Amino acid sequence: MKIAIVGASGFVGSALKGVLSEQGHEVSEVRAPRVAHADAAGGLDAQGAAVDELVFEFEGLNAVVNCSGNPDASEQNGEELIAANAISPAVVARAAARAGVGRLVHVSSAVVQGRRPQLDETDSTEEFSAYAYSKAEGERLVRQESPTSTIYRPPSVHAESRRVTAMTAKIAGSPLATVAAPGSQHSPQALIGNVASAIAFLATTDKEPPAIVIHPWEGLTSLDVMELLGGKRPVVVPRALARGVCNGLELTGRKVPAVAANARRVEMLWFGQDQADSWLTSAGWTPPYGRDAWRALGETIRSRRA
Repeated sequence: MKIAIVGASGFVGSALKGVLSEQGHEVSEVRAPRVAHADAAGGLDAQGAAVDELVFEFEGLNAVVNCSGNPDASEQNGEELIAANAISPAVVARAAARAGVGRLVHVSSAVVQGRRPQLDETDSTEEFSAYAYSKAEGERLVRQESPTSTIYRPPSVHAESRRVTAMTAKIAGSPLATVAAPGSQHSPQALIGNVASAIAFLATTDKEPPAIVIHPWEGLTSLDVMELLGGKRPVVVPRALARGVCNGLELTGRKVPAVAANARRVEMLWFGQDQADSWLTSAGWTPPYGRDAWRALGETIRSRRA
């Protein structure tokens, strides 16, 4: 297949390029449309030149995957986030529709569903931060411009190069390594290799993906994540105590936006979050990397710190 990756030089895009190339597909790298935050106020209709440029690049393609955007969940500049995570993907979607591309996959994030008890494949969102709002708005605009597109929502994505992974491994290997009781709650975490494989499947399968697809649970509990990345068993703390701390951080985050993203990270590590069944699983996709890869990732990060 002929497939374009918008944002192919980024974290997810570069991993996806490797998978698609290994599968024998013809991959073209497309630079993400640069939407200045000052121009975002004009909305999508102010981006005509950018749309026209992408239409030319998309003609004759079987699929387009949009991996571009601002991945910093702690970013507080709402205008810049909207420009990168909403207007720019909408430009890609409008161009793909005009070029007659058969399939568009837009990489969003599970963060759009916030603190919901369970992540699922519905359009229900809970936008608890500027970042979550920008990603949710991106989903809405992409669907508006390309009704047949597929929105893919990965959870927290981990790799040796990721700052959030290094931070989690550091905590997991320290005396602060704790999880909320009982520790067996599902943890929505994913390895970059599995995420890239899932996106490649969505872009190339002869089956018709639904409007929204979540990444399947990779089988890790909150305790597993800390133990595999930290190399030691974490302490299980009383659930009521952990919930009290998280509630306090969440309240602080309402007044101090910079705290909101970190408060959510703490809550995810302690309490996890359930995930509904994914279409990917029912379609026959399985993650190529499992617990051994998680353990190896932890060992690699710890050896670098030694």
